[in-house]
Amino acid sequence: MAISSLMGKMKGCFCFALFASFSGENEVRWRKEEELVTETIICFVCSGDWFGTVGAFAEALDAPASSTVPLSRASSSESTLFPHARAWKASGGRHVGERPCKTVEEMGEDFGGGVGKESLRVRRIIQNHFLANGASRVRDLPPEQFCRHGFVLGKASEAGFGNEMYKVLTAAALSIMLNRSLIISQTRGKYPFGDYISYSNFTFTVKEIKHLWRHKGCESKYGRKLVIRIDDFMKPVETNVICSNWKKWKQPIIWFHGTVDSVAAQFFLKNIHSQMRTAALNLFSDPQVLGIRPNVFGELMRVLIFPSEDVEAAVNWVIGGGENPDISLHMRMLMNRSGRAVQAMLRCLKKVIRSQHLMSSRPKVVVVSDTPVVVKSIMYMSNISKFAEVLHFDYDKFRGSMFKGLRITDSRRRDWGTAPRWVAFVDFFLASRAKYAAISGAHHRVGTTYAQLIAALAAAYNLGDKSSSRFTFLSSFQSNLLIDGLKNQGGWGHVWNRYAGPLSCRNQGNQCAFTPVLPSAWWDGLWQSPIPRDINRLASYGIKLSALGTVDENSLKKHCKKKKNVVRTFTFKL
Repeated sequence: MAISSLMGKMKGCFCFALFASFSGENEVRWRKEEELVTETIICFVCSGDWFGTVGAFAEALDAPASSTVPLSRASSSESTLFPHARAWKASGGRHVGERPCKTVEEMGEDFGGGVGKESLRVRRIIQNHFLANGASRVRDLPPEQFCRHGFVLGKASEAGFGNEMYKVLTAAALSIMLNRSLIISQTRGKYPFGDYISYSNFTFTVKEIKHLWRHKGCESKYGRKLVIRIDDFMKPVETNVICSNWKKWKQPIIWFHGTVDSVAAQFFLKNIHSQMRTAALNLFSDPQVLGIRPNVFGELMRVLIFPSEDVEAAVNWVIGGGENPDISLHMRMLMNRSGRAVQAMLRCLKKVIRSQHLMSSRPKVVVVSDTPVVVKSIMYMSNISKFAEVLHFDYDKFRGSMFKGLRITDSRRRDWGTAPRWVAFVDFFLASRAKYAAISGAHHRVGTTYAQLIAALAAAYNLGDKSSSRFTFLSSFQSNLLIDGLKNQGGWGHVWNRYAGPLSCRNQGNQCAFTPVLPSAWWDGLWQSPIPRDINRLASYGIKLSALGTVDENSLKKHCKKKKNVVRTFTFKL
């Protein structure tokens, strides 16, 4: 149908066409669910108290095959379909389909295709970085070179594992962006969670850096003091994450403080300096192209952390010498016994078993939860044993040389559960052995930092150096969590937070949705939208965010011009 005749038939409508071109061609073809189309007409009905949306496709032109967009540049993400997606989004023009919202499963369609190619690219970046900047090479540099070298500090306490591990991983990501070496801070001679986790020898400690600084005469011979510059992400008025070019910072050590989730490192994607944006894009990829963003934090964990010998022994005890589990279930229940959450999770599990073609066997499913009664409910009260073999770490029966005692304090009991602290690390490394899928369910918030890291590490383990992976991360929602859409998934670092705004449909049924292994930090995707609290939070960083999630870049540049440059430093005594 010709465009003119289509528009002529639509009385009372405002219609416009979105066109794109590559390499001077008049036609663009893009891939969406394996269908090639040429042009899209979007029409909004302007009469009445509702908006209808009509889409029509113009006839494909007879163009040579060479004009087709290569698959490396194509994506199922809606943001790749329209080069001017930001402007379209800001205008309110992204109400595509029959309603101006999407379900969680529809939002997750971007993430069902896997991210193997991009993750392998990032894997090579990480490998090359630690070959060039790892401790074994840098400590042997000649004094003059060593004393000019830069470092990034990763410092964590032993609070919640997910939040604290992100502090270390963010430092690792920043070391790559800035081409510096990584230091992992110790407390009283121990690494963070050092009783349960072993760390790669690519990293330094502060103690070793101080020794090398003295030994190589960095201060006495070259006049270079061992200074650390501290930038606190949790202090929006002070942080330089958006307004400063960190590549030009001269201090030997940089500590990016308060980075408790995947968000802080990705703030550099909006840094006003092109050097910083380029470095961030190289690592995290384009935040608008949701479906092909790499598994950055999983690949970093694959290189940097390993279970301690005792934790490894406990994991192997559960597996019993057999093959690794096929699927892991993580239930974040906060001592709640919600039967709805369990039933929704079981339906999601069956969906995964079918999609991964595991129906002919009894797949191994490992169950992890902060609430033991939920594990028992899944194992003994449901019918899961009819179609799956269930594994669970029963720490009361474990007789290995694991740490005894170490019970959770009363103040943390509801948050972390009643099991001894070390059980969470056995559960983590056990669940990350899953070969095909990780599923996150919850009483309240799905896809917490702990669940994210399980899925990310499992995905990295299952990606061969030259092959793609069938591994998927899914979120299970029971319907009562979605009465107001994703509005209650408001945790700043939780995986569905960037979808919690008005574009999330209300009153959804149970959902089993593909989930990104790299959570978004921005709202650049066409169906991402912020909640008012996050708009206000971004404003404290000087970022003007629209109701649909677009950033006012001109306003941001003006803010940075007026912003006071805060420099906090500390000089180590050698």
